[in-house]
Amino acid sequence: MNKQQVLIIGYVWVEPNSSAAGSRMLQLIEQFLQQGFKVTFASPAQKSENASNLKSFGIDEVSIELNNTSFDDFIKELEPTIVMFDRFMMEEQFGWRVAENCPKAIRILDTEDLHCLRKTRELCLKKQIDFSTNELLMQDITKREIAAVLRCDLSLIISTFEMKLLENTFKIDESILMYLPFLFDEIDGNHQNKWKSFEEREHFVFIGNFFHKPNVDAVLTLKNEIWNEIREYLPKAEMHIYGAYVNQQIQELHNKKEGFLIKGFAEDANIVVGNARIVLAPLNFGAGIKGKLTEAMLCGTPSVTTSIGEEGMCGNFPWNGFVEDNYSDFALMSAQLYKSKSMWESLQENGIDIINYIYSKKKNGELFFNKIEEIQQNLKQHRRHNFLGNLLQHQTLQSTKYMSKWIEAKNK
Repeated sequence: MNKQQVLIIGYVWVEPNSSAAGSRMLQLIEQFLQQGFKVTFASPAQKSENASNLKSFGIDEVSIELNNTSFDDFIKELEPTIVMFDRFMMEEQFGWRVAENCPKAIRILDTEDLHCLRKTRELCLKKQIDFSTNELLMQDITKREIAAVLRCDLSLIISTFEMKLLENTFKIDESILMYLPFLFDEIDGNHQNKWKSFEEREHFVFIGNFFHKPNVDAVLTLKNEIWNEIREYLPKAEMHIYGAYVNQQIQELHNKKEGFLIKGFAEDANIVVGNARIVLAPLNFGAGIKGKLTEAMLCGTPSVTTSIGEEGMCGNFPWNGFVEDNYSDFALMSAQLYKSKSMWESLQENGIDIINYIYSKKKNGELFFNKIEEIQQNLKQHRRHNFLGNLLQHQTLQSTKYMSKWIEAKNK
């Protein structure tokens, strides 16, 4: 499998210090490099100052244009054996061009999380109605995202909940789906010895990218529904809010007197989380798996979250803290965990088990490349089996292709 070329088409440039999605992408890139692939990362997005310098890893960086035949020339010359789309929107824009110009390239969709699930939950929260799969099925974004999944040879699904949703609700064949969560090195004794002890830590922390609406909502929930109650139990405790792209709405929550402090971008999230005693994440909507919560486990920091936060993340293993949807219970258990060393140390151990058994880089990485090899060896048969995917490539259903061509012609 050596000397193969993989092209990754990114919705944004890789920012591992800004978001879990950025960390996830870097993990996948590292896997390809370790397998001897030549990696090219292309994106139509503008680069921000937080973007990683991928060239330092030996990766070619290419700016590409939407709705422009220049991409066709670029991909014909590159001749990738694998093309990976970062989020379904990139498959919509470039998938048909890849299929036409590099028909033998395996098309992989890294969903990051199911956008349709997150958006529908947000809608249900705004309307104050219970989430149901019926509501999910009615959304246009659902139809777009599921169509992208069907058009690809393989879609990477990050959460067990989302795997079940795709298989049971959408009846998608398991042959074009792969459960591939975050990929981490095992937490061993050397790793644990670097952690600060219960006594050396203080305060609560939340960390997240504020372009991401679930994070904005979670911090507002912390401030308006939970923090005052925690302070009644723990008058000297502080709540530290970190994250990229802090907006004015979040900045205005800063209140030194109440111990609710907006700290802004964290240069090193591991230090921030490793110094805290507890991570708080009262997520009311969202999807996928939550980087802030795996980060907590990797830093030996117990967390208190909601059922949405914990969803699809820990299999049958007990959580490394508490899962509470009632805000008063959330505050109470946060305070109790903050004060109890024995409870804190016991729950810290749960996080080690979750990381080592569910998020093993070695085990999951091997499964990923075995799957790629299997598809490469039987690509015609694999695509023949995916009849709905073939159907969606048919010209009468390729609205994204013809819209793109229309925009391109209009731009001329």
